[in-house]
Amino acid sequence: MFTGIITDLGAITDVAAGKAAKRLTIKTAYDMNTVGMGASIACNGCCLTVVEKGPNWFAVDVSQETLDKTTLGGWKAGTRVNLERPLKMGDELGGHLVLGHVDGVAKVTAVRDDTGSMRYTITPPADLAKFVAAKGSVCLDGVSLTINETTKDSFGVNIIPHTQAVTTFGTLKVGDPVNMEIDTLARYVARLNEFK
Repeated sequence: MFTGIITDLGAITDVAAGKAAKRLTIKTAYDMNTVGMGASIACNGCCLTVVEKGPNWFAVDVSQETLDKTTLGGWKAGTRVNLERPLKMGDELGGHLVLGHVDGVAKVTAVRDDTGSMRYTITPPADLAKFVAAKGSVCLDGVSLTINETTKDSFGVNIIPHTQAVTTFGTLKVGDPVNMEIDTLARYVARLNEFK
């Protein structure tokens, strides 16, 4: 369980064959002495398991399913990655509850300056659009965001300068894909409505 508050901006240093489809090595500022083997770390919103580690780096094995359903399939050496360690009981919940289970890949369709912050227009996969509500929460590339407005096939979010500086949003441009996790509450409300 995560909060969508990014605590490190890491980078991919190696992509290789692994025990699963691929093994990714990620450079981090985390003190890896405090991260156990088998621990979870959200990488651009995708909960992954630490399978190897050293000073300022860790490796994860990624299944073909994850490569197919997220942006991870396109990662290469140098790709910047939003990182978050899991929530501990009693920690401050600064964003919203994030599972680290990516629901699909959305696309950045517009970026414009909005009085100092940047306004991003995001087009979600068609099957996820119904889970997006104005002033609700969404997790994009692991970042907890408030949805400003919605249209039939897109929604907008504002990214303040701080978030631009400490996450991958500082380099996102039109056409870029982003991992999208819908709000957990929306997921369960939709499921309950199926039984009405």
